[in-house]
Amino acid sequence: MQWPLGPMTLMWIQVSTGALGMLTLVYLFRGLARKLGYVLDIQAHFSPKGGCQEAIVRELKAARREILVQAYSFTSETLALAMVEAKEKRGVVVEIVLDKSNEIERYSDLHILLEKGMDVKIDHDHAIAHNKIIIIDKSTLITGSFNFTHQAENENAENLLIIKGHPELINWYRENFFKHREHAKPAQIKEGEMKDRRQQQAPAHAHKAAA
Repeated sequence: MQWPLGPMTLMWIQVSTGALGMLTLVYLFRGLARKLGYVLDIQAHFSPKGGCQEAIVRELKAARREILVQAYSFTSETLALAMVEAKEKRGVVVEIVLDKSNEIERYSDLHILLEKGMDVKIDHDHAIAHNKIIIIDKSTLITGSFNFTHQAENENAENLLIIKGHPELINWYRENFFKHREHAKPAQIKEGEMKDRRQQQAPAHAHKAAA
């Protein structure tokens, strides 16, 4: 037996359906806006072993047009290969500016980047080019104390921020990247001056311990 629906019942069904539909549309719209970088989204990660490197790799794999990198020390082969993959498999433009220490540091992955034909330049104009920045597709900014190294991921106490949905801030960082890129020089490995930074620092630590 079917019960007839009265006018008030039909009205509430329409209101409920409409409200649910509107909430669904709002949810989908916010998800799309966040994906496109129109909604402020900030993620924080911490090391050691707090997922910093994994988070960076995830963002690099999502890159479709442009990856800009400024780094002081670069010894993470995982990150290096993720950048190479972005360039070779997806045609992403990858530009890298490193500190001059990478030309002589034994553990630097500069050689991997150069062997893979990556566009790498060295910033010689400052005592230390100490930035740790990745800018992806003009919509994602990665920064913090986290160096792109195995030590930063597994041993050091570091922090990492991934910021989306703040185009003005990201544009400032892009402008600063190209400012340094302009005076940087093509990278080259100086094998005759190759040094192991850890061995260099060991005598200093030993001296402090003895004192």
